[in-house]
Order: sequence, then C-alpha cells, then structure tokens
Amino acid sequence: MRPRHLSRRALLAGGAAALTACSSTGPPQPSVRASDSPETLLLKDLIAEKERTIALYSSMISGGAQKLVPFRDRHQAHVNELRKYVTVASAPPVTATSTPAPAPKPSLSRLRELERKAAALRIRQLDRVSPGVAQLIASIGACEAAHALALPRSL
Repeated sequence: MRPRHLSRRALLAGGAAALTACSSTGPPQPSVRASDSPETLLLKDLIAEKERTIALYSSMISGGAQKLVPFRDRHQAHVNELRKYVTVASAPPVTATSTPAPAPKPSLSRLRELERKAAALRIRQLDRVSPGVAQLIASIGACEAAHALALPRSL
C-alpha cells in the first residue's frame, strides 16, 4: 500500500482553519441575546412588582408603622425565592421610558387593596408556568390574600 499524500488545497484549507481556531478567543458570541421565556418574563415582572410592594411597606415602616415589618419581610422572602428561578445572565425587566406618575401616599387601605389585587392576579398567572413555579406563585398568592385580611385596621 502506498501512503496517501494530502493535496496542496487540503493542506492550505487545514492551515487556514488552524490559524482561525488559534486566533479566536473563544466560541463566537451570538449577535443578539436570546429572548427570555414567557415564564422568565413573568418572574421578572413579579419580582419588580414585589419590590414596589416592599418599597411601600418600607415607607410606612420608616414613618413609624413597625407592625408592618413582618408583612414586608414576607414579601422580601418571596423575592428571594423568585430570584432562584431567574437566571443570573438575564437582564432586569424593561420598563417604560416615560416618567411614571408619582405613587400615591402609602396607607393601610392602599396596602390592603394592593394585596387583594395581587392575590387575585396570581390565579391568572398559574397556567403559563411550570408546576414548580406554579406552586410558588400559588403560595405567594395565598400569603397575599392572608395579608389583605391580616393587615391592621389602624396603626
């Protein structure tokens, strides 16, 4: 058997491929970031919503409403759990570029209504997510419903 010789064309093509591979710093980066799944978008929106709720509670607490600390802390626990389902590489939710209207002054009735509406919204969010995330969202909704009933009538 005679040894096979590589053609000049094959050698040149192989050399060019080797040079390209050696000069590259890693795999090519995608030019466009993959879009988030509907579940991830929902989770990001939910996290943003919870952070706004925490801010309202914190505002009331800084005004002397120490009775609300456990309510705020439960919302923070929800955010901590939700973040476990959102990948680190994901960007924060995109917000509107227009200036939002100033939030009304927080009050117990406003917090109670916010909790009631949030609990009702959770039910509609369950059909778009995986079973584990659905269980978490349902638990959060149950907690929000309990908050709406347990918030004190006055401070």
